[in-house]
Amino acid sequence: MKNTQKKKISLKEIYPDIKEKIDNGGTVKLPITGISMRPLLVWGRDTVDIVKCEKAQKGDIIFYLRDNGQFVLHRIVGVNDKGYILCGDNQWVLEYGIQDRHIIGVVNSITRKGKVFGMNNVIYRIYSSLWMGILPIRKFVLPFIRKTKEFVYKICVKIGIIKK
Repeated sequence: MKNTQKKKISLKEIYPDIKEKIDNGGTVKLPITGISMRPLLVWGRDTVDIVKCEKAQKGDIIFYLRDNGQFVLHRIVGVNDKGYILCGDNQWVLEYGIQDRHIIGVVNSITRKGKVFGMNNVIYRIYSSLWMGILPIRKFVLPFIRKTKEFVYKICVKIGIIKK
């Protein structure tokens, strides 16, 4: 009988292999964990392909390693003299001071429900521009979206469209 259980491996354990593969021109596919890049990337549904980052720029989604050892996948929303300014799509607090030495790679495609789309996809480019554009008001927009979704869900449960 086949053992179908999947073993969970931490990124820290396989980081040297990931870094080597990316640095040598390879691609690493990573599953999404966490909620910081919603609504674009959803935990358990999406995966991303990470490649070597030749020149990071505003709008890129980078995979990086913070000084505290935490692996993160966030979008570059700006650049200043101290490095890159980053923010998850589901956040509004900016992270400053990420430098090239922190960057492991850049997302070059997203797989969602078996369909792959690249970062040059027109719909993605429009989404990315709009989502970065609302960054100054995201603090107000995201809670409104969450509350609206909760309200609609409760109504759907109440009238029987969705079973709890």
